[in-house]
Amino acid sequence: MRGGTIVDATIIAAPSSTKNATGARDPEMHQTRKGNQWYFGMKAHIGTDAGTGYVHSVTATAANVSDITEAAHLMRPDDTAGWGDAGYLGIDKREEITGDPHLAGVTWHIAARKSQLARMHPHERAIESRKAGVRAKVEHAFLIVKRDFGFTKTRYRGLAKNLHHLHVAFALANWLMRARAVALTTATA
Repeated sequence: MRGGTIVDATIIAAPSSTKNATGARDPEMHQTRKGNQWYFGMKAHIGTDAGTGYVHSVTATAANVSDITEAAHLMRPDDTAGWGDAGYLGIDKREEITGDPHLAGVTWHIAARKSQLARMHPHERAIESRKAGVRAKVEHAFLIVKRDFGFTKTRYRGLAKNLHHLHVAFALANWLMRARAVALTTATA
């Protein structure tokens, strides 16, 4: 693995029903709003290698935890660059980043907000497009885990058990991405 780390998060829904023995929803899961839609569940935060697209770090939090708070936990000790979507704006000013000598030296490539893109010079929009091209690699792992493996809803109560499930799911996603890459290179050779 080489390059830097692309950080991102996705919401994984949890059952909101209270028709269980305790008569309550999972106490470790919370609700959050994305756009105009409300979700109840957890967030899976991942750090992906910018060169290969393989996932190297996974954390899980309640859905109401901001993406930016987990970014420091997803970086590797040898990373020199970090990529993120607009949810990570201002990461280079956060205390956990500026207080760590290694993370303070990381060059961050954070996407601009959508509202700013229309006002940008075409050259700046081309730079944003290149950033988006790098950040797109993180979405492949989410696609495999959610669509191919069907992990769109939590199966266990609590974050710890679901985090173990995520570790296995993203390890298998790495394996599947590698197998597809090998199959593609042998088919073209």
